[in-house]
Amino acid sequence: MKADSTVPADSACTGGLPSAALAGPVSHAVSRVARLHRITAGRLLKGLGLYPGQEFLMMHLWDTGAVRQAELIKAMDLDPSTVTKMLQRLEQAGHVRRRPDPDDRRAVLVEATEESCALHAEVRDAWSDLEEHTLAGLGPAERAELTRLLAMVEENLCQETGDCPAR
Repeated sequence: MKADSTVPADSACTGGLPSAALAGPVSHAVSRVARLHRITAGRLLKGLGLYPGQEFLMMHLWDTGAVRQAELIKAMDLDPSTVTKMLQRLEQAGHVRRRPDPDDRRAVLVEATEESCALHAEVRDAWSDLEEHTLAGLGPAERAELTRLLAMVEENLCQETGDCPAR
């Protein structure tokens, strides 16, 4: 019988992981989970007329009120052109408004509109659904432990990259 050349000879030894990921099974798992979580969130947000990432921008505006566009770009930690495109789409949908900053006419203030209040509740509900779907089968103690462990992982990565978000 001829061996299948598409399957590595030692595939039974990898435990289902790609051979390059054998030295980092947790990192591989985190990457897979993050990818699937983003896909699931994207599906929920699509039903609200949002693209992934736009909900974070809106969450920031709902919590902070009007901010300069430059400050928003910094807070979102995204390329300015990406934030500009997000704002254009959100403005067209009636969720944000941009206006000159009265203290500095060169700057632009961005704020959530009154019309976005309904979206606020829908985003909160979508994130609640995502949370329940993501953590199905985990009890309260397991959820708390997972949250604690992920916070430690985030802190490790934050220190490594030197790119710690403001809390």
